[in-house]
Amino acid sequence: MSSQPRKKWYHVQWYADTDTSEEKKLILKLDLLFVPFAVLAYWVKYIDQANLNNAYVSGLKEDLGFFGNELVQLQTFYIVGAVLGQIPFMFLFTYVPMYWLIPFMDVAWGVFTLLQYRTASFAEAAAYRFFVGWFEAAFFPAIHYVFGSWYWGDEIARRGGMFYVGLSLGTLTAGLIQAGASARLDGVHGLAGWRWMYIICAIITIPFGVLGYFVIPGTPEQPNRRVLQQADIDLSRERLAKAGHVSHGKVRFETLKKVLLGPHFWTIIATDVLFWNAGIHTSAGTFLLWIKSLGRYSNSHVNELGTIAPALGIFYTLFVCFSSDLLIGPAWAITLASSWNALGLVILVVWNVPEPAKWFAFSTMYASVALSSVFHGWVNTQLRTSPAERAFTLVLINTISQPTTAWTPLLVFPTVEAPKYTKGFAFCLACAVLLIASTHILRAYVRRKE
Repeated sequence: MSSQPRKKWYHVQWYADTDTSEEKKLILKLDLLFVPFAVLAYWVKYIDQANLNNAYVSGLKEDLGFFGNELVQLQTFYIVGAVLGQIPFMFLFTYVPMYWLIPFMDVAWGVFTLLQYRTASFAEAAAYRFFVGWFEAAFFPAIHYVFGSWYWGDEIARRGGMFYVGLSLGTLTAGLIQAGASARLDGVHGLAGWRWMYIICAIITIPFGVLGYFVIPGTPEQPNRRVLQQADIDLSRERLAKAGHVSHGKVRFETLKKVLLGPHFWTIIATDVLFWNAGIHTSAGTFLLWIKSLGRYSNSHVNELGTIAPALGIFYTLFVCFSSDLLIGPAWAITLASSWNALGLVILVVWNVPEPAKWFAFSTMYASVALSSVFHGWVNTQLRTSPAERAFTLVLINTISQPTTAWTPLLVFPTVEAPKYTKGFAFCLACAVLLIASTHILRAYVRRKE
């Protein structure tokens, strides 16, 4: 069911034609409460996730003697924590109010981000990365669960797109923080610049976690009454009902059985696995390691130049997500993003090209993650009739798909092969092409089902 007919590009508008003035006020209230927080919270999440790569090229490698594959191994410890952490959290979505759960996760990973400043060995670094991953595990599906609890299907992607800008902003900001720490704080109070970066990141992270308690609206079933009145909740339920959305339901064993035995779930899984793996070159530090290999930039300048790709990712994300909601729909928006990613990967696979071509190729890499909110918003809509299935599926697809990125980088992106990752770039290219095919198979399945 579509909540409103798709319009020509020159008819683009923020609200549906059927929205009353009261509904428009409610949507605006939700937008102002939750969307800015989601962007900021995802920003700090990706500062804390991406800062390892920046620390590695800014002295951590030399200080701790990480001259082998320790970088990719630490990235794997993060992923293992992120995967295992999703298992308990996915059962909590329909039981614990989201305005409690999300802030708790945020503050907890902020604490472990802080602890990384004192790292003295590989084992200690691995433990901290594991717990950062554990508490960040359910953040992304949690935010999309809240989006799907208040918005129609064709309203989610553009909100999710603005939220997902936080990924690029976080990666970009981590580079700028490390550049500043390397240039101005290296040696202050006996701490290296990369250690100061972890302290700064934690100082940014923890207050935003506390803020979430006061601004996250929760869900219609478990609303945050500090920011919403009963009239808001009742109106939202009425509006969601018009689009076939259901607001009540708990995750139980029967939910698990129904989801796992259905072909719909496994079609989504196949698409999600390809999505995760088509973009692992963004988290493997490939761009930063290539810039450093040029041998003509200081540590701070390497980190500054490394912000080019995530900065372009902000544009990619907004363009793809708004196009999905307002113009071409989710399947074609995913196709657009994945095609742009594939173009850059073709150049990186060839490798023996002029240097400007490599700068261009690396600048396309964040198109691979720009489609994430489109895909998860699409899943939200497909499962709008069952909050329990929606909560379970949003987490479980990550729980199944993300573990594949725990071992694939070890095989195709070993640090010792930097910066020419022939196997890695070819692998990502294959996943990007297959992702396009899988997306249209899913599109055909959903159309036939509905």
